[in-house]
Amino acid sequence: MHQTSSRLLRMTEDDRPFTKDFMDLFSTLMVSLKLDSHRIRFTKYDHTFTSEEAINNLGSLKFSQSNRMPDPKDPSRIVTTTTTTTFSMAKEMARSVCQRFVDARFIESVDGKTVHIFPLKGALYQLTPKGINILQRFCQRNGITARHVIDVLESPRNTMQLVNLERDSETDKLSHDRATIEVIFRRFAGQDGPNVKSSISTSDSDSLSDYTNGLVGVKMAKERKVNEKIVLNTFTGKAAIDWLMDCSTTIERRETVLIAELFVKYGLITMHQEDRLVPLPDNSIVAFQPSKNAIYGVTEHGQRVCGWIARDKNRETTAYDNRGIPRDSNNARLNHILRDPALRLLFREFLRFSLCEENLSFYLDVSEFTATYHKADKVGTFKKPDAVRETLAAAYGLYNAFLAPGSPCELNIDHALRNSLASRMTKAVGDDESMLKSLQEVVHLFEMAQTSVFKLMSSDSIPKFLRDPKYAVVLQEHDVDLMGAARSYSPTPAPIPERSMSRSARS
Repeated sequence: MHQTSSRLLRMTEDDRPFTKDFMDLFSTLMVSLKLDSHRIRFTKYDHTFTSEEAINNLGSLKFSQSNRMPDPKDPSRIVTTTTTTTFSMAKEMARSVCQRFVDARFIESVDGKTVHIFPLKGALYQLTPKGINILQRFCQRNGITARHVIDVLESPRNTMQLVNLERDSETDKLSHDRATIEVIFRRFAGQDGPNVKSSISTSDSDSLSDYTNGLVGVKMAKERKVNEKIVLNTFTGKAAIDWLMDCSTTIERRETVLIAELFVKYGLITMHQEDRLVPLPDNSIVAFQPSKNAIYGVTEHGQRVCGWIARDKNRETTAYDNRGIPRDSNNARLNHILRDPALRLLFREFLRFSLCEENLSFYLDVSEFTATYHKADKVGTFKKPDAVRETLAAAYGLYNAFLAPGSPCELNIDHALRNSLASRMTKAVGDDESMLKSLQEVVHLFEMAQTSVFKLMSSDSIPKFLRDPKYAVVLQEHDVDLMGAARSYSPTPAPIPERSMSRSARS
């Protein structure tokens, strides 16, 4: 069976690509490239590609996902379902997209030189730690096990733990409420204390080598003389932008400046020295200068937020939520976390260290998929067979990523429900009427699987999350009741989970 879909990059109202689409396009390109070893003079560079290869492959890009499963009617017979997604673009457009990949810090020239026009030929590129992390997530979700890709993921350069920024699924705008910005800030400033350098020249250098894992905060000078005074733990506007570009899922510099402006607005950082060569906008109170000469420091409030100094833990919480459901219900706690972008960010970080982040990813992806389906169904979109095929192709993507036997993100769900899904997915291709019926049944089964995963997170992950002392104060500040969560629990960080780990061990 075969499903085919064509993809165009969705653009936001401020004329930038949707982040998820952009990352998928980048990852699809990387999978299509050989990522061989190349030599420049006497130096060999592994897992690299030329600018010509990137531009030529983007001109006509295909990505196929195949899933093999036993036929429910005849287990001795194997049924293969293939979904192919295609991208295509003109040469100059491909060149422009490659430059965006450079600007997003997904790839870099092996010689370390920054170029503002991606060369048509003659240049050699490699993935950055950020680009490898993006590719790893794509491969996990799509079950990609190609040897040349796995070699990259298993290389010493796979070190990054990105801050996964929350976005509106319809507009792609960042969640920028105070609580979410404070969660980002904790990683930015460094939860284990400032990332100080003994000398100013070291802290202000252009090297990005300190930003290879996303777990260490922005580079700071231990002491700096500003206006005849010595100030501690300061950083430049440029360093802030570099950290946000390298260590979070943002793909555009404009967004990093917005986040830094919100750090100022919410009283987390303050300016010690203005760069007079970069004038602030008129009447602007919260503007941020992303330059090497603008000096910033963490405020006392910022130090409390990131845990450098003690926070006020005396915060009362009410016994019931606004629907009259007891707050000490784990279902209520999980619903509260899922609705709060800041808490979702924290919960995702906890699940990643617990090696079961796929549960939250599946829950949120299915929420987006079913919401899109019901919205399209309401306006009659599925009267067009192509719309049914496109949505079924998306369903196959979800199935292959999370539910197909042996997938890298395989979920631990009820055996009978898993068999029902496998049976339905093998029958989903036929005439237009039967395909629509199949889609309706697939959506229903996905919603059942989503409910199952919700119960698993509620009963297993939520109690452990609440008992982790690292998150207790933040959860209380967000009115998450912690009754019965007195025991300490903290998972061991695991930056690169073993691919062979069984699903039962993760749950």
